[in-house]
Amino acid sequence: MSSTDRILPLVLLAVTVVVLVVSGINPHDRVTWLLEVLPVLIGIPLLLATYRRFPLTNLLYVLLFVHALILIVGGHYTYARVPAGFWFQELFDMSRNHYDRLGHLAQGFIPAILTREILLRTSPLRPGKWLFFLVVCVCLAFSAFYELIEWWTALIGGGSADDFLGSQGDVWDAQWDMFLALIGSISSQLLLSGWHDRALAKDF
Repeated sequence: MSSTDRILPLVLLAVTVVVLVVSGINPHDRVTWLLEVLPVLIGIPLLLATYRRFPLTNLLYVLLFVHALILIVGGHYTYARVPAGFWFQELFDMSRNHYDRLGHLAQGFIPAILTREILLRTSPLRPGKWLFFLVVCVCLAFSAFYELIEWWTALIGGGSADDFLGSQGDVWDAQWDMFLALIGSISSQLLLSGWHDRALAKDF
C-alpha cells in the first residue's frame, strides 16, 4: 500500500471523529445516542490498534466509514426520527420511518466485506461458494446476536429502550432486521466481490 493510499483511512478517521463529536451535541436522547454509536466507539480503537500489523483495504475503510455515519446519524436523532427517513416516508407514502431498515441492510452489506477480507487473509478459504456461504452465515449470526442485545436492553430499560429498538410498533421488526441483513450480505458479495479481490491483490 502506497503512502498516498494510507492517507485515506486517516482522513476518514478524522471526519468520523468530527461527525461523532457533533452528533453528541444535544442528541434527542443521550442514552440512545450512546447505545447507537457504541459500535463506532468500539471500532475506532480496534482499527487504530490493528492499523500497522493488519491494515485493511481502502475499499473496506470507506465502507466502514459509511456504516459509522449511518449509526451516528441514527444515534443523534434516534432511528425513528431521522429527517431523511421522514422525507422518504412522505415521498413514497410509507407507514413508518424506514431509516432503521437502511441501518440493518448496512449491517449485512458492510460486515460482509469485513468478514470476507478477514477470512481471505487469515484462513485457507478462497473466493468461491464456501466463502460466500460462510460470509452470509457470519453476517446473519451477528444480526441475530444484535437482536438479542436489543431484547436484553428492552428487558433492562423497559419503555425507555423504545428509541433504541426503533420498532415503531412493528411486531415483525426483529425478523425484518435479520432478513435485511441477510439481503445486505448477499448483495454486497454479488456487487463488490470482484472489486474487493482487486483491492486485496493490489494492497496485499
